[in-house]
Amino acid sequence: MGVAKFKKKILNYLNYTSADLDYKIDKKALLKATCLSVNDSIFEKLQATNLNNTQQNSRSINYLSLEYLMGRMLSNNLHNMGIFKVAQKAIKDLGFELEDICENGHDLALGNGGLGRLAACYLDSLATLDFNAVGYGIHYEHGLFEQQFHDGRQIETPDEWREYGNPWEVCRPEAVQEVALYGFVENIAAADGSVKKIWHPGQIIKGIPWDVPIVGYNTDTVNVLRLWESRASSHFDWEAFNAGDYQDAHSAQTQAETISKVLYPNDDTDAGKELRLIQQYFFCACSIKDIIRRYQKRYQNDWSEFSNQVVVQLNDTHPTIAILELMRRLIDEYDFKWLDAWAVCQKVFAYTNHTLLPEALEKWSVQLFEKVLPRHLEIVYEINQHFLNNEVAKLWPDNDDMRRKLSIIEEGDEQMLRMAHLCVITSFKVNGVAEIHSSLVKQDLFPEFNQLWPDKLINVTNGITPRRWLKACNPLLSELISETVDGDWATSLPLLSQLKKQASNSQFQQKFMQVKRQNKIKLTAEIKKLTGVEVSPDAIFDVHIKRLHEYKRQHLNLLHILALYRRLLADPNLDMQPRVFIFGAKAAPGYYLAKEIIYAINQVAEKINNDARINDKLKVIFLPNYRVSLAEKIIPAADVSEQISTAGKEASGTGNMKLSLNGALTIGTLDGANIEIAEEVGEDNIFIFGLTVDQVKALDNQGYNPFEYYQNNEELKAVLDWLDTDYFTPGNAGELSVIKQSLLEGGDPYKVLVDFQSYCECHQRLGDTYKDTQKWAEMAIINTAMMGKFTSDRAIEEYAKNIWSLKKVKTNGDSVGLVIDNKKTG
Repeated sequence: MGVAKFKKKILNYLNYTSADLDYKIDKKALLKATCLSVNDSIFEKLQATNLNNTQQNSRSINYLSLEYLMGRMLSNNLHNMGIFKVAQKAIKDLGFELEDICENGHDLALGNGGLGRLAACYLDSLATLDFNAVGYGIHYEHGLFEQQFHDGRQIETPDEWREYGNPWEVCRPEAVQEVALYGFVENIAAADGSVKKIWHPGQIIKGIPWDVPIVGYNTDTVNVLRLWESRASSHFDWEAFNAGDYQDAHSAQTQAETISKVLYPNDDTDAGKELRLIQQYFFCACSIKDIIRRYQKRYQNDWSEFSNQVVVQLNDTHPTIAILELMRRLIDEYDFKWLDAWAVCQKVFAYTNHTLLPEALEKWSVQLFEKVLPRHLEIVYEINQHFLNNEVAKLWPDNDDMRRKLSIIEEGDEQMLRMAHLCVITSFKVNGVAEIHSSLVKQDLFPEFNQLWPDKLINVTNGITPRRWLKACNPLLSELISETVDGDWATSLPLLSQLKKQASNSQFQQKFMQVKRQNKIKLTAEIKKLTGVEVSPDAIFDVHIKRLHEYKRQHLNLLHILALYRRLLADPNLDMQPRVFIFGAKAAPGYYLAKEIIYAINQVAEKINNDARINDKLKVIFLPNYRVSLAEKIIPAADVSEQISTAGKEASGTGNMKLSLNGALTIGTLDGANIEIAEEVGEDNIFIFGLTVDQVKALDNQGYNPFEYYQNNEELKAVLDWLDTDYFTPGNAGELSVIKQSLLEGGDPYKVLVDFQSYCECHQRLGDTYKDTQKWAEMAIINTAMMGKFTSDRAIEEYAKNIWSLKKVKTNGDSVGLVIDNKKTG
């Protein structure tokens, strides 16, 4: 598509969609018109992809995830379609900059952290690699939340990402599903002595599908992300309205819409727990019904090919109920024998484990499950009995302790359903997401399951898409790489290894670091706009961007900042390279300590940033409302990547990969994918500190006393005691003491105090290295050069080969139209 044609398309859509065109072109109107112009080609390719998948009878991967952190889509879609420069020139001819137009777009608020961003990367790779794939999720009205800071504290407000519509999505009323809830189960005896189960639901909810096209890079394949919106089966009670009960007339609709209103409703209350369970079931039920609907379009009621044509990947435990829903549908609605239905499920489902943290392994109250999903609870008990009486009894006969340990039902004051157990028992493959994580899944999390099925638990190290996380977000570095590297590195990231030959080339070093500086200058303007604080691009930009959680240890970073500040107050002439510590993170609304850590960082930042005594050698920035589009501005400008989770707690991480790919040096523990990054870049090009996984275990076994570290480290004691004063909270002494208390009285579960000294010393080495500009440039280039392993394309190829048994389905991109009476009409 040429510039003139693209410009004509935009003007055509402006004529139809803008009421004020005679006055002036509005940026938002131009954004919408540009997106619609791109969609002309995208949806044509989507139709061709669907037709091609049907004609080739291809096996499909159905990716179920409660989160998809998609970000803004215009720039990414233009790059993937190969028309970014065309669009740039067309927009320029209209008197605007494409970058400014993209800024007016909203992030699709469908996720929170790494889980959702990983899912988005995988969808990108699935389309780029020409695999038949459908993503399934929830069409959140508000997503997580928009984060604001009021007096340093996190305030959650609705994220109105689609208040005026979203040009990338289209509603698919032909695929609407109905979902049952509550009610009771009736047993009906058949003539042959068998019992038929009839679920009489107490409520019916409609699932409305919205499709977001996923454009592959440099290919004609366009897949789809199908998102379910909840609505009442009957919208409006006319009788109540006519009787004057205006609010009651809308009550059913309001209750139903609540299901897809917010990502992760607060489950501190019973009502919140119930809503979260309903939310998960709603999305799973709609997705399973849609998978069956798509299968039956090809095979009607011939189920013999179902497990050959369909594979379902469960992204974490949130979609676990999909297992029970498929069982229910096969048995109750399609008259499968129980063992036959179970055999199908064991061939269809695969599960990705993302955590070793016990609190993150989902459990549901049996009582709540019985209330909301009575038929599914019966199926859980049947699966559990079959598993215990066959698999467990075979390997551990008459071992009640082992039966209790492996049972899906956890006994205690309140019976609970262990969803991770159900996933492992059902799935034909279970994968971890980094080598160390997968090893710990086998050794510590599921050792007995690994004994039962030695070949079931495998590893697929996570990856990121270089299309968004380098080509689109860092155009200056992308251009430099393309001038230097032979081949299309955006589809074959290992080609970046060619850069290693340039790492010690002083001319290339200057070009590389000039790109970094230009990105830093750009970020300083964004920091000024969002926070009002001026920072220097000559300082080290030290970046800590990820979900706020104790195990990610933002408070360890804070303690080190306090130590630096204390040193500068003692000696303002301290030989220290100026540093800007940049945070971006949201805390779950119900996570008290995480929100207190945010407050503490903001209060410390307020004090430090306004203290003239330290000569601007130290700045602390907490950017509000961290999201994909903000990460795309931060990551290209980062000098240092903070990956400091407690060893053994971070499954993988993907922020570490994005930052290294863009030339940031990692300071981190031997945790998650940090270990594999260190192997790729070399130990001389990464800053490693802290306990190893084995040392953390040994410390736990011998008994850890945080007070010993507090008493024996003068600097550590001083900065912790500082939190008890009103120095950072004038007039409110002890307002930050909760952090100190969590580390001392709370037992410091994530070994912050143990790693403090090692962390400080590692930062000192980092600062000393930065002074050697040539050495730093060489290390940064090597980090970019050696990130080839961490592409999501490699991860998806491994899934396709080792788990999904999926073959590529190349689309030729020919125009297709509707088919009526076997005649093409479009």
